[in-house]
Amino acid sequence: MIRKLMAQPWWPWAKRIVGFAFIAVVVALLVRYASTVDWQKVKESILELPRSVLLQALAFAIVSHLIYSLLDLVGRHYTGHKLSKRKVMQVSFTSYAFNLNLGSLVGGIGFRYRLYSKLGLRPGQITRIVTMSMITNWIGYVLLAGVVFSFFPLQLPPNWGIDSEELRLVGVALLAASVAYFGMAAFAKTRSFKIRGVEVFVPSLRMALAQHGISCIHWMTMAAVPWALLQGQIDYPTVLAVLLIAAIAGVMLHIPAGLGVTEAVFVAMLSHRVPEHQLIGALLAFRALFYLLPLVCGALMYLKVEVKARKQAAAA
Repeated sequence: MIRKLMAQPWWPWAKRIVGFAFIAVVVALLVRYASTVDWQKVKESILELPRSVLLQALAFAIVSHLIYSLLDLVGRHYTGHKLSKRKVMQVSFTSYAFNLNLGSLVGGIGFRYRLYSKLGLRPGQITRIVTMSMITNWIGYVLLAGVVFSFFPLQLPPNWGIDSEELRLVGVALLAASVAYFGMAAFAKTRSFKIRGVEVFVPSLRMALAQHGISCIHWMTMAAVPWALLQGQIDYPTVLAVLLIAAIAGVMLHIPAGLGVTEAVFVAMLSHRVPEHQLIGALLAFRALFYLLPLVCGALMYLKVEVKARKQAAAA
């Protein structure tokens, strides 16, 4: 029945209309909420952030982006292409900077295809690199979320009426998925198989460990940025758990950079523990350090590549 419904010519349009309507409702709620915020207090809380705290948060942001740039080295190992590690990390960093602010279709996919094609890689190689990068990022998320939700259950606001034990069950399920991935990597008799004509690659145990290590450290250092900006008012495991929930909420809503979604999740879950204006101020500083500053650096790096390519084309 479901397959017949999805096969109807009007189904894609209906799905888009529902998606746009949902986003419109979310945006309307965010705008309504924003009108109740005392933005003068938010501004003061940002200006009152100590320089040492900003530098610590910036250091965590730099490390997180540096670790993320290692993701495409997994794809380099997988495809066997000969681009230098430095160039691969530059492409990964630039793509991630645009991915954070413009969405995965433009940044994570579009920029990788453009940059790698200029460096001489074939479309098939680029597709495998993109796929491996996305898989690596999210399997680390699954493991980390499983650990955090299972052993450091989030204390939800008292007026929610939801027991944190339900989140613990989600964590156990995620840990089970991670164990299954490691088991497949360790004991699989064949390293590739096809599902509906699509070839699925099974990594070695060594590669699986590298994938999880890179991704988990990236997510952990990313969460350390808002944790530092909150200046110890919230313990680190709680900040990490909220960030992980906000990340998946942003993906589900398809809003570039999770704009407003990340802030809404943090406010909903932590405003009973931190004054609202301080929380929003820390989150805006987090967005500036982790999203906007790398975007400026990524844009400059991309501009350099384009200028160099044009000069080479003109010389040829």
